Amino acid sequence: MNKTDVISKAGKPGYTGLTRIIKATGYSWQGLRAAFKYESAIRQELLLLIIFTPIALLLNVSHVDKILLVASLVLVLIVELLNSAIEAVVDRIGTEHHELSGRAKDIGSAAVFVSLCLAVFIWFMIVM
Repeated sequence: MNKTDVISKAGKPGYTGLTRIIKATGYSWQGLRAAFKYESAIRQELLLLIIFTPIALLLNVSHVDKILLVASLVLVLIVELLNSAIEAVVDRIGTEHHELSGRAKDIGSAAVFVSLCLAVFIWFMIVM
């Protein structure tokens, strides 16, 4: 019995090739829609991305600087998505307070904070 057989018997088809890519893309879009619907921080950071990307592209700076400006904003969104996923898993496990659950949420929040600090630093260094 190979790995695909095990996965198939577990109720999840073992898609390969283009079908796997199409299915994965669909799941990714579902995740983005869910994050937008349920996470206000995602909506706020997406709004920042929408507002500041055109500004970055219009600035009189090099192409590399423009890439850094936009990438820093995208990084914040990526880290927020990961933080939201951690929070969803922790909340799924239970609502009672547990030290490790709190630590996981705090560390995820710290990652978002660090990515925001990095974005501010990059913008400050390039724009100022």
